[in-house]
Amino acid sequence: MTPRRRPILVSWSGGKDSALALYRLLQGETWEVVGFLCTFTAPYRRLTMHGVRRALVERQVASMGLAPMVPILIPAHASNAVYEAAWAEALAPFRQRGVRHVAFGDIFLEDIRAYRWRQMTALGMEPVWPIWTGTPDREVGLALLKDFWQAGFRTRVVCVDARYLSPAWAGQELTPGAVRALPRDVDPCGERGEFHTFVFQGPLFAEPLRHRLGIRVTREGFHYRDLVPL
Repeated sequence: MTPRRRPILVSWSGGKDSALALYRLLQGETWEVVGFLCTFTAPYRRLTMHGVRRALVERQVASMGLAPMVPILIPAHASNAVYEAAWAEALAPFRQRGVRHVAFGDIFLEDIRAYRWRQMTALGMEPVWPIWTGTPDREVGLALLKDFWQAGFRTRVVCVDARYLSPAWAGQELTPGAVRALPRDVDPCGERGEFHTFVFQGPLFAEPLRHRLGIRVTREGFHYRDLVPL
């Protein structure tokens, strides 16, 4: 008899880390994904931090055909208290169904890990980290990216921190060559927030997510490149 899989929610940013985390999560027999938690800044209908249009994220989730998207709507410049309250509200119906786990795509930042623990355990839930390494070693990050590319994923940079990268990076596909061109003070996975990405092709999706590059804008210290669905 095959053991019953345990239900789990996935914190989904649409980027490479959450995609690789989900890919690894699905390799075993342990988990059944029951929802994708996506945080949007409500006035803009875009992913918080990444700036990707909600319509593109909806296409990602639909193309995977695994579970529904669970939108978490927050105002612009939301405080931690507002953010956490929105998450608690979104998780409540799943907790009532007995779901107790949420997967995150964090890699090595201990303060983020500790925050997730506090946030989830306060709600009676437990975080899961499929790609956690616990080390900022550059070679470890490059090994994660190698796994990502070898699996057949493709991803595009959609947002960069202006302190680390020029506007020209926003909109580039994150290829091995692009990673080699990153400044040495930038983590190859952008784990410290140096850049964020949108995955548009890979083994999770029934078909590539067609899009074109839109305008580039700079706002509050970040360069964004809009992706327009086709």
